[in-house]
Amino acid sequence: MIRWLVRIAIGAVAVVALYVAVTFGQVWWASRSDDSAASAAIVVMGAAQWNGKPSPVLRGRLDHAVELYDAGVAPLIVVTGGKQDGDATTQGRSGYDYLREQGVPDGAIKVEVQGTNSFEELSASSFILQQAGVGDDVVIVTDPYHALRVSEIAEEVGLHPHVSPTDASSGPEQMARETVAVALGRLIGYRRLASLS
Repeated sequence: MIRWLVRIAIGAVAVVALYVAVTFGQVWWASRSDDSAASAAIVVMGAAQWNGKPSPVLRGRLDHAVELYDAGVAPLIVVTGGKQDGDATTQGRSGYDYLREQGVPDGAIKVEVQGTNSFEELSASSFILQQAGVGDDVVIVTDPYHALRVSEIAEEVGLHPHVSPTDASSGPEQMARETVAVALGRLIGYRRLASLS
């Protein structure tokens, strides 16, 4: 009996290890893929801002969104992200201000300011685009390590996503964290995962 329990335990560990390894491979592959297909909108995932000034991470995402917009990938940019504790403004607002400084017309920008995680930002973006009646094909701009998770979240909230990552580097810690997040999100759903974090 004990021998069978040991075999079952070893088998379970092997299955989990294989699942995590495959997920890591998918996270890595997505981080190296760029899909900037023509779409209804470009969605820029939020990142830190300092008193209205985008952090280098957020600025990299916004600059890439401008490149895509100027290339005619989409006629609309959605900037996302709410406030963190102590912030004077939102990530979405700082993104909006930065895009206007880069010459993007006011009418080509939509702003989401409530999201505090990727699920909330994409869920709200889906609603914004639905209300605007522009369609659900989107190009999501984020850092490479984040590409697979945002794509799967976008599908869960009703968007048809393409992901065009920035050229930022992704370290082992970020890739490992994303692997865990994707592995759990697939098992319990990204909405539930967001509510736990």
